[in-house]
Amino acid sequence: MTTPTADWKQLIFQNLKARNRKETYEFADLIDSQNKLFEQVTALKSRNMQLTLETEKLKAENLSLQVRVDSGGPGSGVPNEKVQQLEQKLFKLHEELTEMHKKRGENAQQIIDLNAALKEKEKEILVKDGKLSDAHSTEQTLKNEMKNLERTILELEATNQTLKDEHQALQMAFTSLEEKHKKLMNDNDEIMARWLQQKMAQADALNRENDQFMAHKQRMLQKQLAEAALEPVTVTEQTSDIAGIPQICLNASIPTKAQQKLDAHEGEVNAVLWSPTGTMFATGGSDRKIKLWDFSLGQCQCKGFLAGSNAGITSLEYDIDEANILGASNDYACRLWSLSDLRLRHTLTGHSGKVLSAKFLGESSKVVSGSHDRTLKIWDLHTKACSKTIFAGSSCNDLVTLHGTHIISGHFDKRIRFWDTRSDITSNEIGLQGRITSLSLSPDRMSLLACTREDTLKVIDLRQNQVINTLCDENFKVASDWTRAVFSPDGTYVAAGSQDGTLFIWNIQKGKVEKTLKEHTHSILACSWHPAGSFILTSEKQKKVILWGDM
Repeated sequence: MTTPTADWKQLIFQNLKARNRKETYEFADLIDSQNKLFEQVTALKSRNMQLTLETEKLKAENLSLQVRVDSGGPGSGVPNEKVQQLEQKLFKLHEELTEMHKKRGENAQQIIDLNAALKEKEKEILVKDGKLSDAHSTEQTLKNEMKNLERTILELEATNQTLKDEHQALQMAFTSLEEKHKKLMNDNDEIMARWLQQKMAQADALNRENDQFMAHKQRMLQKQLAEAALEPVTVTEQTSDIAGIPQICLNASIPTKAQQKLDAHEGEVNAVLWSPTGTMFATGGSDRKIKLWDFSLGQCQCKGFLAGSNAGITSLEYDIDEANILGASNDYACRLWSLSDLRLRHTLTGHSGKVLSAKFLGESSKVVSGSHDRTLKIWDLHTKACSKTIFAGSSCNDLVTLHGTHIISGHFDKRIRFWDTRSDITSNEIGLQGRITSLSLSPDRMSLLACTREDTLKVIDLRQNQVINTLCDENFKVASDWTRAVFSPDGTYVAAGSQDGTLFIWNIQKGKVEKTLKEHTHSILACSWHPAGSFILTSEKQKKVILWGDM
């Protein structure tokens, strides 16, 4: 019985024999030919030695014969024929010797060539040995990697099985949650139905209360009219405004001084707006309130405030009848208040970002809002719901409406987009060099004013959809992304506030600054021109609202 030691020795011996056969196979013919050449060389050497001995022997005989011939002694009568034969034989032997030397040289050259070829083959063997060693190391590396990959596969299979188990458990949990969701949805539908019934009841009660209030107001108005009919009336330039009729401005005047300073809010005053008739104005601030101010004979007096917002007010808008006011807020909503009783009528929620602008869309029953969530929403006040959502692609900082069906929006991505409410895509857009902070339509609805963060105002011709005038000044700096600029009521001038608290007024035709007014100590955020063209309101980051005039 063989031992393990004999087995591995026998294995090594067999491997060595196999390696010897493998490595000598390519050189077997070369070795055989070299061995034959060595045998030939050996034979030729022995033959050469024999011929050399015979030559020496013949030389000795030739010498002795010549000596005998020359001395005339015995044996001197050697026939000449024999001498000639010996000479011929000697000559042939010389030729054979020469031929042998020649063959010897050729054989030596062949031996040199074979040695060189043998060295080349040895070099090839060394190269192949190196490649074989590299291949062995690569094979070992690949085997190690294969083992690692096999371990990884096993781990992944275990992980996959775990994930399958978790997925199955999650699927079961999802099924359970889906059933709960369906149940909750059914409960929610039931609760919503009850809530709608309660809201309808509240709305009916509110309508009855409004009817009573309007009837009382009508009786009071009739009484006041009867009393007013008995008093003489003096008509002046300042008191000639008829309630409910918008002011008409034929020629705007540029204010020259601050006529009144108001501590309007507790923080930033983001919005200020004159009513269409110019008899009142509203301010909106970061203190979540909208304040209403009466304006008479160049003096302002607060007559109340509107509450209900959960964050700062960003923009304001009166309806054409001056019966309601619309406010946008940072709490992702916009709201509608009635001015007759200062009560909140509608809260429009649905945006996922702060609402930066809200305007009436052609009529008092439709509203469009622009938000930081990069959408515009159209609201129907009859149903108190969003009737359309427009995806603008960028945060909307301000918007204006045109002809009741068109919306123009200014965006954070430096573009002004034009929308037709009958379509879901933009009909046109204009790219500017800075972020749009505000938009304002001229009184004739032919031009659009855009304020940008590159500290310029652009006047755009809406008929050509291109910029026709750029208004700027080296001292004019836009304070924020919601800085508001406006046209004058006659469309001749443009007003905008600067970061240093200076009010700039440009003449559009001349394209240069007509007047600068400095009373604010903080950045001006918004301004509004009186419908009659003789007063300007400006608001700043710290409480103040200033009435500018020339009285």
